[in-house]
Amino acid sequence: MEGAELAGKILSTWLTLVLGLILLPSAFGVSLGISEIYMKILVKTLEWATLRIERGVPKESVLKNSASVGIIQRDESPMEKGLSGLRGRDFELSDAFYFSKKGLEAIVEDEVTQRFSSEELVSWNLLTRTNINFQYISLRLTMVWVLGVIIRYCFLLPLRVTLAFIGISLLVIGTTLVGQLPDSSLKNWLSELVHLTCCRICVRALSGTIHYHNKQYRPQKGGICVANHTSPIDVLILTTDGCYAMVGQVHGGLMGIIQRAMVKACPHVWFERSEMKDRHLVTKRLREHIADKKKLPILIFPEGTCINNTSVMMFKKGSFEIGGTIHPVAIKYNPQFGDAFWNSSKYNMVSYLLRMMTSWAIVCDVWYMPPMTREEGEDAVQFANRVKSAIARQGGLTELPWDGGLKRAKVKDTFKEEQQKNYSKMIVGNGSLSSESD
Repeated sequence: MEGAELAGKILSTWLTLVLGLILLPSAFGVSLGISEIYMKILVKTLEWATLRIERGVPKESVLKNSASVGIIQRDESPMEKGLSGLRGRDFELSDAFYFSKKGLEAIVEDEVTQRFSSEELVSWNLLTRTNINFQYISLRLTMVWVLGVIIRYCFLLPLRVTLAFIGISLLVIGTTLVGQLPDSSLKNWLSELVHLTCCRICVRALSGTIHYHNKQYRPQKGGICVANHTSPIDVLILTTDGCYAMVGQVHGGLMGIIQRAMVKACPHVWFERSEMKDRHLVTKRLREHIADKKKLPILIFPEGTCINNTSVMMFKKGSFEIGGTIHPVAIKYNPQFGDAFWNSSKYNMVSYLLRMMTSWAIVCDVWYMPPMTREEGEDAVQFANRVKSAIARQGGLTELPWDGGLKRAKVKDTFKEEQQKNYSKMIVGNGSLSSESD
């Protein structure tokens, strides 16, 4: 009995601390300053670790390893210019050298696939032992790393799991109860309150520190919010500062339970797998949503997949054919404190969440940008590219023209055929290449 009583006291004390120091402040959107103190200590510790590493590792080794994470500088001139110094007017065997060089460059440092792996850090952040092959620097640094493991797994992980469980449970229960109310302004207010409160609790479960910029440009009702996509928690990051109507495919399991509960309280737009393939049906339902200026802005990630937060890849044009006002948002995570990128081909959701909850913290900046509308004579693709460029500039991200679908699919045959046609034009002399890069 004594053991049971002791366990009960520990549990009650734990829940009281969680409720008083985290849950209630989260519900009201305030901070007691604990997270700020934690971040200051963390920043000082990482700065100290960086200095110890710089003193303990030869500069030549650091420079060598740091250079290995960079992008190879390539000659991006068109095919015609690249071959001009190697060939005459007719086909020559030496032409193969040019294509071999381009092929090897793609294998060594492919511009697409490297966007689907975690961003490399120049300095060790005490989360792994193998970043830039640091094996042993000093006993003091190793002891700090061991202490960090104990803190992250024995204190932060149980705390974060508790918060995540409470946040998700409250979301399901709260939205289900609010969904029983008749449609009214009271129902909409309660729905937004439940969403905001639960998302704030879930962000606290990740020790999230979010800096919002230009709040005067926050997405308005009846509009469409588009943002670059790094992680499933992008939704939590944005919903902590305002509510959105989500768009996505119907799921099963726990995610399906959450979706069914949420849609009862808020007009989210969920599609069956068969419906997602019908682009006209999707467009119709989204247009009906934005036509009602009382409904929440739709949140869409036009890339269609998670990118490692170093780049912005091709925006699918579907989101920009609907009409209405586009509210661009740029999200940039700080990889020093934790890797927010979800590599879905390598980690399942449970493994990903475990990695997130055992990191130091999730720190990011969110920039709201002035609303944009489709200009006269501008098609959906041009509009999508203009919005993508604006987000890339604001977030300090590299802008790439490639489709994020290449994460799981092969390069389309049309791209290969285009290069073959360009080369044949040079051989037969029926035209010259444009200035496009190959």
